[in-house]
Amino acid sequence: MKTDEIRKLSKADMQKKLQGFREELFNLRFQHSTGQLENTQRIPRVKKSIARILTILKEKEAGAGHE
Repeated sequence: MKTDEIRKLSKADMQKKLQGFREELFNLRFQHSTGQLENTQRIPRVKKSIARILTILKEKEAGAGHE
């Protein structure tokens, strides 16, 4: 997920996306450990999406505190 797409979401939507990505990461790790994962590049992409969402959430919280 791109940064611009994330910034357009509300905090509640970001939380939902974050939860979804965390569940997907869990499932990908499980598939990887059992040898069923075909696209191993999906794991780093999901991790980066999680990091992007967390970063933007922190930015919004910090920005709201200064206004």
